[in-house]
Amino acid sequence: MKLKGKVKFVSKDKSSFFDILKARVDEYFTRNNLSKYANKTMVIKTISMLLIYFTPFVMILAFNPPLLVALLLWLVMGLGLAGIGMSVMHDANHGAYSSNKSINFLVGHTLNLIGGHVDNWKMQHNILHHTYTNIVEMDEDINDRIALRFSPHTEVKPFHKRQYIFAFVLYGFLTIYWAFAKDFMQFFQFKNSGVAPAASPLSNFLTFTRILLVKLFYFSVFLIAPIMFFGIPVLEACLGFFVMHFFASVILSTIFQLAHTVEETTHPLPDEHGNIENLWAIHQLNTTCNFSRNSKILTWYLGGLNYQVEHHLFPRICHVHYPDIATIVKETAEEFDIPYLENETFREALNSHILTLKRFGKLPDLNEVMA
Repeated sequence: MKLKGKVKFVSKDKSSFFDILKARVDEYFTRNNLSKYANKTMVIKTISMLLIYFTPFVMILAFNPPLLVALLLWLVMGLGLAGIGMSVMHDANHGAYSSNKSINFLVGHTLNLIGGHVDNWKMQHNILHHTYTNIVEMDEDINDRIALRFSPHTEVKPFHKRQYIFAFVLYGFLTIYWAFAKDFMQFFQFKNSGVAPAASPLSNFLTFTRILLVKLFYFSVFLIAPIMFFGIPVLEACLGFFVMHFFASVILSTIFQLAHTVEETTHPLPDEHGNIENLWAIHQLNTTCNFSRNSKILTWYLGGLNYQVEHHLFPRICHVHYPDIATIVKETAEEFDIPYLENETFREALNSHILTLKRFGKLPDLNEVMA
């Protein structure tokens, strides 16, 4: 990973696009006397997602149901886990849930209840992904994952040819890796690369200790306690835990990829001076794609992540407002002749992602190499 700040956005085109867009969005909220933060709908959704996650767990502990019933309950927990990740903690950790920092802090830490860690997530997502979207070696979310290639600028290997087939199986290990290893690996990665602010050895030790304690709490509650205090067989508890994470991971990984790894988006490279010749806001429009904007069910469950264009431009606006400001964003983009990328349905977006995985999995044509 390159050093934070190594890549800069510069452009000879001094477009007023983003200034005008921000003014129009601000005017929308002022005219309608609306807050940019969460509303009652968002609070109800927060409670709903937490209930979807915790209620099945309580039922498993209280009734110790037959294996198939228990696995179904763990599956529902996976639905809740992904929902909390997309619809609850995501807004809070962007500072978009409330104007009150304490509320954002509290709601944001629901991430710790689903196996993650807030500090690392903010650095990876808020700093790296939102600033350097689809820039290889800067946006960790598109870094190659063992057998998967998400950028046209990394080395293609023979096994990538079939990645469009096995990708969705590997997607299922995202949160398991996240819970067991990723946060520890990122701690050292961010510290050594300069992404994390310089800190004293004591501060680094305390940060690592916080991560360790959060992980111990998470595994104690969701894995160890069911076995030791509620009589859940070890293999059943481990299998249920795996089912929950696998289901949640497939959802989370797929939804993210439909916004950035599709046919329509670009993967720009910085020049020799580390510059991306574009304005940051226009870069976001070129590297981000919406999908299924007309699906109220998906919009509710995905936390507005099907409105990725609006989210990347306005991450500090709560996602419940994205459907309303999307028209403003699209019309302003068209006015400035800037592409507004979207797939109308989930199926179209999924097909576009699969085709992109196929394209990224192809070895270079010999004639192209020799040309």
